[in-house]
Amino acid sequence: MGLFNRKKNTDMKQVKLLFTSDLHGSDIVFKKFLNAGKMYKADALIIGGDLAGKALVPIIELGNGKYEIEGKTIESSDLNSAIKEIRDHGNYYTIVSKEEYEDMLNDKRKVDEKFKTAMTDVVRNWIKIAEEKYKDNKIPIYVNLGNDDPEYLFDVIEESDIMTKAEGKVLQIEKYEMISFGYVNPTPWNTPREMPEEKLYEALKKEVSKLSDTSMAIYNFHAPPYGSNLDNAPLLDNNLKPVVKGGELVFTHVGSTSVRKVIEETQPLLGLHGHIHESRGFDKIGRTIVLNPGSEYGEGILHAAIVVLEGDKVKAHQFLLG
Repeated sequence: MGLFNRKKNTDMKQVKLLFTSDLHGSDIVFKKFLNAGKMYKADALIIGGDLAGKALVPIIELGNGKYEIEGKTIESSDLNSAIKEIRDHGNYYTIVSKEEYEDMLNDKRKVDEKFKTAMTDVVRNWIKIAEEKYKDNKIPIYVNLGNDDPEYLFDVIEESDIMTKAEGKVLQIEKYEMISFGYVNPTPWNTPREMPEEKLYEALKKEVSKLSDTSMAIYNFHAPPYGSNLDNAPLLDNNLKPVVKGGELVFTHVGSTSVRKVIEETQPLLGLHGHIHESRGFDKIGRTIVLNPGSEYGEGILHAAIVVLEGDKVKAHQFLLG
């Protein structure tokens, strides 16, 4: 029997999940994720957060069929390829006049407005792609936001007939219940969705209290548990530069103590995490399997995990790169 084949003539039905996180605006990675869902015949697709890209590239319209991008002048015939390169790296773009660009330099609110327009347009396009690809399937796509995501993206997700907002509710995936939470412990970058550990613990406990049986539950928490194989990141100095010793980066644990504590106390079946791109891996906390697929969104590489549940066990799990 292959790793992901289903057993027949048995009550122990296998449930196959496809999980990814930290797409950060990459069209390529999102499309690969949808393709993988069909290829591996997943019963549910789960996105663990951080849909939003990190940069907005202004394209200044100079007139006479010319544009300026990051100090370089291009012809209109090259515009589409330049836009594709920007989007392939998960970044957004906005086409503006010289006057609009000057306004953006002098008014952060105008930059925020352009970011919001670009983010919502990309997520709406993802919804369109997903609905087209899965229009003949009944495979759910559960979507959470992470710490880098503004909450208005939840409103965009709720416009979809196929992509379902995950946070704030208990989702039933066959016999398993899933709760989701995208806030993380404080980071040096003061991202939109962070909480002190004490408040994070309270919020997580509130979500857990909604479950009927934690032993059969899936915790889709964006922050990985502290002190695991899932939360190793470069140690930063006071200037937020990576610390290097002996010619090598120094790594440290940066995950959430609250996430770890809640897992230790309640022992769910499975923990799905993201946030720390460099720390693809899996671990066990008591009986709980926890995993982080990592992320290389800027290179257009899909990082995902296939997880097979059977009865009260994680039957198999496998990382995917592509």
